[in-house]
Amino acid sequence: MAFVRPKKREPVGEAGLFEYAVGALARRMRTVRDLRRLMKARAEEGEAGERAMDAVMVRLKELGYVSDEKFAEGYARVRKENEKFGKRRVQQDLMMKGVEKELVASTLESAYGEVDEVELAREYISRKRMKKPGGENAQKETVRTMNRLMRAGFSSSAIFKVLREWDLPEEALAGVEEEMD
Repeated sequence: MAFVRPKKREPVGEAGLFEYAVGALARRMRTVRDLRRLMKARAEEGEAGERAMDAVMVRLKELGYVSDEKFAEGYARVRKENEKFGKRRVQQDLMMKGVEKELVASTLESAYGEVDEVELAREYISRKRMKKPGGENAQKETVRTMNRLMRAGFSSSAIFKVLREWDLPEEALAGVEEEMD
């Protein structure tokens, strides 16, 4: 059986967009840009649809249902406390979600201001059950571990501090430093 494309929905007015937006926000927090993107598929085309989306966004902000500030704070807190991600990863994620640069910077400063990045990297390693690189492929495993920590948002200095704590063979660390250059 072939896949069938869903039928194009009838555009909805302001009341329908408001209901849809509240439902989307009930499922999870969203940025203003993300919510506008979702509503655009449901709104009328042209200027009438834009006016309806603008009115819905104003109403949602007045009610306190949508706020990029609250979204950024909650997102950063969850990624730091639960997933143990580093500052750079959270920064990239927030930028991709459409949060403004200034807001991202202030949010990260308040969320990560007092955080010891090396300790957070240790917690990430523990959470992911990463093992100390060793054996005949120590250098390759060390590079893999380093890349994984970089994707998690940790700085190279914090990564090298953690790797040095593991008492790895000097040639494994030397190979990693060469790859960084």
